[in-house]
Amino acid sequence: MAGLKGLAGARERWVSTGGIELCVAELGDPSRPTVLLVHGYPDSKEVWSEVAERLADQFHVVLYDVRGHGRSTAPTPLRGGFTLEKLTDDFLAVADAVSPDRPVHLVGHDWGSVQSWEFATVKRTEGRIASFTSMSGPSLDHFGHWIKKRMARPTPRRVGQLLGQGAKSWYVYMLHTPVLPELAWRGPLGKRWPKILERVEKVPAGDYPTPSLPSDAAHGAWLYRDNVRSRLSRPRADAYAHVPVQLVLPLGDIFLSEHLYDELELWAPQLVRRTLPAKHWVPRTRPDQLAAWITEFVLANEEREAGLPVQRTAATGKHADRFGGQLVLVTGAGSGIGRATAFAFAEAGARVVAVDRDAESAARTAEMAQLIGAPQAWAETVDVSDEQAMEKLAEKVAAEYGVVDVLVNNAGIGLSGSFFDTSAEDWKKVLDVNLWGVIHGCRLFGKQMAERGQGGHIVNTASAAAFQPSKALPAYSTSKAAVLMLSECLRAELAGQGIGVSAICPGLVNTNITATARFAGVDAEEEKRRQKKSTRLYGLRNYPPEKVADAILTAVVRNQAVVPVTPEARGAHLMSRFTPRALRAIARMEPPL
Repeated sequence: MAGLKGLAGARERWVSTGGIELCVAELGDPSRPTVLLVHGYPDSKEVWSEVAERLADQFHVVLYDVRGHGRSTAPTPLRGGFTLEKLTDDFLAVADAVSPDRPVHLVGHDWGSVQSWEFATVKRTEGRIASFTSMSGPSLDHFGHWIKKRMARPTPRRVGQLLGQGAKSWYVYMLHTPVLPELAWRGPLGKRWPKILERVEKVPAGDYPTPSLPSDAAHGAWLYRDNVRSRLSRPRADAYAHVPVQLVLPLGDIFLSEHLYDELELWAPQLVRRTLPAKHWVPRTRPDQLAAWITEFVLANEEREAGLPVQRTAATGKHADRFGGQLVLVTGAGSGIGRATAFAFAEAGARVVAVDRDAESAARTAEMAQLIGAPQAWAETVDVSDEQAMEKLAEKVAAEYGVVDVLVNNAGIGLSGSFFDTSAEDWKKVLDVNLWGVIHGCRLFGKQMAERGQGGHIVNTASAAAFQPSKALPAYSTSKAAVLMLSECLRAELAGQGIGVSAICPGLVNTNITATARFAGVDAEEEKRRQKKSTRLYGLRNYPPEKVADAILTAVVRNQAVVPVTPEARGAHLMSRFTPRALRAIARMEPPL
């Protein structure tokens, strides 16, 4: 239908409430649990189209234009027509029309979340809501108490939080001025808004926003005028959520401080927190992630309501709020740092693709990852140095599992020996795996991230050998130094697309790389002796790969560029910057083999 632009296959109906006609769109099977999506300001229901289409395979998905927005009619007069009480009437009318016999799972963004907090905390909606997912929109009552607490007992930290949020809320003051917001939206601002979203928020161009934007924004100014001052000055004391709440917190939101939610557990006892490295308009920029989190939360609450054992509880591992539901691919995942990294992401609730050239090892990692906490885990067998095999892997992963959110290029091999003892074939093998394997991963999976336009992160495992020269490791050190520089160059190139790149540089870590490392210029017996001795030395050092895995997750969370791991790696990194002559002197020393 022409009126359902961006919502292909949606069914349309009209719901009457208080003299208003609300335009409602439905997707999916009505016999399944209902997920009701409420849009914000200055949006219409089409802001949810990308999320709705992803949810429609499993749920009955409902969207409606808030009064005065999209194709819904506006109240007359506008003043007093957008109070939270009247918006609650609208919600109940829609819920009764689309799901009369079962409570709905509520999802709100921006002002859709603000009003949904009202729905989730007032008595008259009890029994009509099964769960609530909130993003980029606090309860005005909670906000009011947050302000009062900081004004009653000011400390430097609290005053800083007040001033910080006050600066972020500049647009709220503007929307309270008479006439000017309407003139701006119906004039130049309304025309330029799509380009502003595309440039500032990285919202992909397309069928959003809809042509109704100028009138939507003009009418929506009354959402602020009818509610903000009254609720912030006289917040309700009983604004406790009577449903489980999932909070999705975009860390780059330019309108809302994350400190607004510091004490949210007091108001929402059944709270699940999620964080996302994104800006305000996450329904358009991160629909994949939102759909995954909403699906997990809805299904868990459906199981709980049915009295079934809850299979889909939120992950509780370190950084679970950040990685839950994300798709993570790790190469070299069959053992060592790769396996530990796959397990760490699994504990954080990520979906894991374990890649290794050893099929049995990859399968074991995937099996264990699911037992540890990954909602889903898959094993894939590939030689990362094989370009065509990597291309097929990238195509398969995108088609069957989705676009990767975090890529960890970890696969690598070791080679020791002097430069003149290292043959051309030795050089080729080391560079094919350690460098070209990383290049293939970055090029193929990084390109998918960039084309998706929802950001992501690439982690490349380099080594302390990347900045610590050694006469015994010319080929290995060269390959890792190249990985380090590649990471720095990619980081600069992809920063504007929201894709972070980190180089992890471990020192001596107790893994099986020493048992399989090659030693150039010696016979097989001597090579085996050196492998055993180096394995013993690394074992005595006993730095566990789990600590490297922890550093990898932290690097993604903090978007760190270069991360030396182990004390010797950090020391060598500092020496490479401040005392390079001393490091070169160490490089001339004979290795303990």
